[in-house]
Amino acid sequence: MFKQLNLRVSPQVAATDALLRRRVADELGIAERRIEGVRVTRSSIDARQRQVMVNLSLLIYVDEPAPALPYQEIAYPNVEGRPQVVVVGAGPAGLFAALRLIERGLRPIVLERGKDVHERKKDIALISCQSLVNPESNYAFGEGVSGASSDAKLYTRSTKRGDVGRILAIFCQHGASTDILSAAHPHIGTDRLPRVIENMRNRIREHGGEVRFQTRVDRLLLRGDEAVGVVTAAGEEVLGPVILATGHSARDVYRMLHREGVELEAKSLAIGVRLEHPSDMIDRIMYHSREGRGPWLPAAEYRLTAQSGGRGVYSFCMCPGGFVIPAASGPGQVVVNGMSPSARNSRWSNSGIVVEVRTDDLPQISNFKFQISTPFAMLTLQEELERQCWLQANRRQTAPAQRMTDFVNKRLSADLPSTSYAAGLIASPLHFWMPPFLTERLREAFLLWGRHHHGFLTGEATVIAIETRTSSPVRILRDGTTLCHVRVRGLYPCGEGAGYAGGIVSAAIDGERCADAVAQAGSDV
Repeated sequence: MFKQLNLRVSPQVAATDALLRRRVADELGIAERRIEGVRVTRSSIDARQRQVMVNLSLLIYVDEPAPALPYQEIAYPNVEGRPQVVVVGAGPAGLFAALRLIERGLRPIVLERGKDVHERKKDIALISCQSLVNPESNYAFGEGVSGASSDAKLYTRSTKRGDVGRILAIFCQHGASTDILSAAHPHIGTDRLPRVIENMRNRIREHGGEVRFQTRVDRLLLRGDEAVGVVTAAGEEVLGPVILATGHSARDVYRMLHREGVELEAKSLAIGVRLEHPSDMIDRIMYHSREGRGPWLPAAEYRLTAQSGGRGVYSFCMCPGGFVIPAASGPGQVVVNGMSPSARNSRWSNSGIVVEVRTDDLPQISNFKFQISTPFAMLTLQEELERQCWLQANRRQTAPAQRMTDFVNKRLSADLPSTSYAAGLIASPLHFWMPPFLTERLREAFLLWGRHHHGFLTGEATVIAIETRTSSPVRILRDGTTLCHVRVRGLYPCGEGAGYAGGIVSAAIDGERCADAVAQAGSDV
């Protein structure tokens, strides 16, 4: 039999199997030898008080062994010879759409403009080492794309959109640690993700699907108001309904769709900076201890929010024990993002700190003449800020930066702290050249958080510009029921790039939903 049990324990007990078993036996009032398995179904750290505790939800197997796996594996059929569906993009939305199509008995043809997850590493290294950005192979383009290939933070609030547990179980079936099933903020890690992504690709191929790399889609193949396939850069026509999962940085795709008459609209997003602290400093602040995390706790996380001038300012994609990375997807851009290895053991912790930006804010942000009615208004803002950042960086991938206290006090930094950003930093007056709409709100938030978290506002932290790729600047309009484009039948805008997801898990859920919609449309014919 098994029993459910909720415990509140010290970090040492939570991290030590023998101590946890002893505590469980005491709680249940049974002999320890009768416990044949202890499975954690939920784990979260409570650091609100000075004594940090861990909240655990457990399944205790008494007098019987625990099941071999903590999740149900999916049996995928062979789909050779079955009707095919074109999936454009091999990120979370595209990969999960392809796997779901196989479940539904359809044959996915996945077309990815970039390289496979291993070959892609060479091009990513050149961005930092030589400031060379391959526009077809970078953090935004290639197998796994930006979020999945960097480190796969899997925390989501999108529980109403679909089964989050199912998505995590599929990651586990393809090689991720089962720890992600119970963690409050699950995370796979940049060092482990490539193997998981490769296993997904192999699964698709083994069961009759295709995955093609360095195959850019340049236009839709339209028959009246129906998408019947795509045309690649090589001129090849690939036929089938189209799940378009190209990610939020495929700006050429948005422009292609606009030329084809596919309805788009500008959408709100968030823009700001990366804030990098020494990781031991964040540990001391968040765990309320001079000793920091100690031997039993992971690198500390934070989630901060503020309101300034009627707009939200918040931390985004926080990377404890991580690295700041160059996320440009083409020449003439400097963009930063963050990632963490599975151990989260680097000397630094970083987070995006971003300001909510709406389309009607554009006249306040830049002197450039934006046509608010165009679907590319927010995209144009992204491009202009990234170009300004590149110019400030002397046309290299070095990132403009400022000490946090200097940014708040509006003065140039004479020097900069050490950094995880491999391409290097250059001292720059961000408070001067970035739009005041952003800098004044960031400044107010930093002052607020500094008051609430003693030591957070410090000259040992670095403000690094610029974080623009928080979400898609464009939404590809689709029907809320069929998930098909509002006018073009057979076209299924999908995931974060289409404006319907905001992270890996929500993109994966949307990929599965689009696959189901394609299968349903086929059965209705």
